[in-house]
Amino acid sequence: MKLKQYLNYPIVLFVLVLFFSCKQNTENLPPPNIVWLVSEDNSMHYLKMFNENGVETPNLENLAAEGLVYTHAFSNAAVCSAARSTIISGLYGPHLASHYHRKIEKVSMPQEVKMFPAYLKKAGYYTTNNSKEDYNIIKSNNVWDDSSKKASWRNREEGQPFFHVYNSGITHEGSLHFNKETFENKKTTTSLESFKIQPNHPNTELFKYTNALYRDKIVEMDTRMGKVINQLKEDGLYDSTFIFYYGDHGGVLPGSKGYLYETGLHVPMLVHVPKNYKNLVNNKLGSKVKGFVSFVDLAPTVLNLAGVEIPEALDGKPFLGENITAEEINNRDETFSYADRFDEKYDMVRAIRKGKYKYIRNYQPFNYDGLMNNYRYKQLAYKEWAKLYKEGKLNDVQAAFFKPKKTEMLFNVESDPFETNNLAENKEFETVLLQLRNNLNKHLLKMPDLSFYPEHFLINNAFDNPIKFGQEHKEAISKYMQIADLSLSDFDAVKQQINEALNSKDPWERYWGIIVCSNFGEKANEFTLKLKEIANSDVEPINKVRALEYMGLFLNENTLGEIAQVLYKSKDTAEALLILNSMVLLTDNEFGYNENYNFELLSKKITTNQDIKNRIEYLSNKKFNL
Repeated sequence: MKLKQYLNYPIVLFVLVLFFSCKQNTENLPPPNIVWLVSEDNSMHYLKMFNENGVETPNLENLAAEGLVYTHAFSNAAVCSAARSTIISGLYGPHLASHYHRKIEKVSMPQEVKMFPAYLKKAGYYTTNNSKEDYNIIKSNNVWDDSSKKASWRNREEGQPFFHVYNSGITHEGSLHFNKETFENKKTTTSLESFKIQPNHPNTELFKYTNALYRDKIVEMDTRMGKVINQLKEDGLYDSTFIFYYGDHGGVLPGSKGYLYETGLHVPMLVHVPKNYKNLVNNKLGSKVKGFVSFVDLAPTVLNLAGVEIPEALDGKPFLGENITAEEINNRDETFSYADRFDEKYDMVRAIRKGKYKYIRNYQPFNYDGLMNNYRYKQLAYKEWAKLYKEGKLNDVQAAFFKPKKTEMLFNVESDPFETNNLAENKEFETVLLQLRNNLNKHLLKMPDLSFYPEHFLINNAFDNPIKFGQEHKEAISKYMQIADLSLSDFDAVKQQINEALNSKDPWERYWGIIVCSNFGEKANEFTLKLKEIANSDVEPINKVRALEYMGLFLNENTLGEIAQVLYKSKDTAEALLILNSMVLLTDNEFGYNENYNFELLSKKITTNQDIKNRIEYLSNKKFNL
C-alpha cells in the first residue's frame, strides 16, 4: 500500500503528526538539569532495595520508580578523598596519584584535563556543590559557581541549566563513634534481631547494636534526601532534572571502609529519569541495570547527558545518554579498584571484579588489615573485634582480619558475598585466576600505576605533572611490576631474579626486591647477608627500613631501635609516615616493643602532621587498650 493511501486514515495521520511534534519539542529543549544526592559511607548491603539484609528507604525507592537502579555500581576506592578525587577528575587514582588518604600534598591535574564541572560551566551550566569536596587535587577557580553549605540551584539565572551536588554526612563513620554509656543505655529504632551479622564479624551484642544504629542512620539519611527531592518538586524542576543517588564509597562497619572488599566498594546507585528527557535513556524505566558502572564513569556520564564533549583523556566512559544502548551497558562486567595509604596505615592493594569473580592482589600482604589505624579504632566494635582476637575467641574467618594476607585472593562474590573463601589456590579456578591477574596487570600498565614508587618519591618528583611523569617512567614501572610479581612464583624458580633486584643500581628495583623477600618470608632467609648490607648502607632510607622490617618479621630480631634511628634523620613527612608504619607493624607483632623512642629528635615540620602524631602517640604509650 502506498503512503498516500495510509494518509487517508485519520488515526495514522494523527500518530505521525504527534511523533514529529514530540521529536521537534524534545530537540528544542534546553540541556537537562542534573542533581547528585550523595550519602557518605554506604555500601549497598544495608539498603533493602539492593539487599534483603538492609532497611527500607522509601524516598529513594520512590525516586527509582521512574528511573533505573544500578545493581552493580562500584567506587574505585574505599575511602572518601580517594573516591571523590576519582569522581571529580574522571581519572583513576593511581594514574594521577590522587588516591592517598589523607593528602599530605595535593597533586596537579594534567594540563589536558579539567575537573569535569568546569566543562559544564563553560557550556552555560550553573554548577554548585553543597558542600563536601575533599579532593586530593589542586582545584582551579572555574569548577564551581558556589561550593558551600549555602550552595543551591535557586541562585542561578532564570532558565539556566544547573548541576548541583548535595552531600549528606548523616551516615558518616563518625556517627558510629559512640561510647560505652551510649551502647548500654540508648535504644535503636531498628531491631537488633531484624538482620544477620556478616560471617567475618563476631556475633556479639555490641556488633548487633552497631549494625542497628548504622541502619537507623541510613533511614535518617533517606528522610533528608526526601527533603531535597521535594524542593525540586516545589520548584517545578522534577520533570526536567536527572537525579542520581549514590553512596560515596562502601560502609563503615569494621573491615569495610578503607578495604577492597565488596562492603568497601559496592555502592547503592539509582537515577531518576525526568519525563522531559526520557529520550536520553535507552533502558526501560523502573528496571534494574545489571551492567557494571564505576565512579570513574560519572564525569563522562554527566557530560554526555549535558551534550558536552567528553575529553579523550578521561579513564571512564558514559553509561547514560541517547547514544548509549541498554545492551552495551548490560554487557559491561568489570570494575577496577585500589587502596594505598589510609590515614597513617600503609598498604598497597589492587582488585579486579569481573562478573561474579573478584581478584585481589596484595602487594604487601604482611601489612595485615587490622593494623592500628587511629580513626578506625575509635569505633567500639573495632576495639572489641581486636580484643576477641587477642583472647583467641574468634573462628578462622573472623580472625583473618588480624593475620597476614595471601598475596593473591580470588572469590566468587555471588556465592560468597563477604569474601571468606579464597579460591586462589584451588586448581579448579586457575584459569579464572590467571585471566583476572592478566586483566589487572593490563590496567596497571596502561595508566601506568604510579604507586610502584613510594608516596614520598612521587610527592617530590611527580606531583607537578603526574600523567607526564607516568608516561616518561612507564618502562621503569613495568620493571617494578615484574619484580613485584616474582612473589607469585615458586621461590626457587625466581630467586636469581630476586638477587638481581636486590643488587640493582635502581633503588626502587631494590625496594621491590626487599618487599618480595618479605612476601616469601622465611624462604628468603638466604638473602639475609644482602638484606643486612642494605640495612647498613643503602642510599635510600626507606630501603634500610624495609630490610630491617624483614629481619624483625622473619629473623626474630628486634630492629625497632635501628628503624627509629633512620626515622630521626628523615626530613620528609610521607617518608617518616611510611617508616612509622613499619614500626607499628613490628610493635603489634610483639617483636620487642621499645618504650624509649626519642621522638623529640624529629623535625617540627614532620610532627605537625596529624597522622604522624597518631603514630607517635600510639608508639609512645600504646594508648589504645584493645
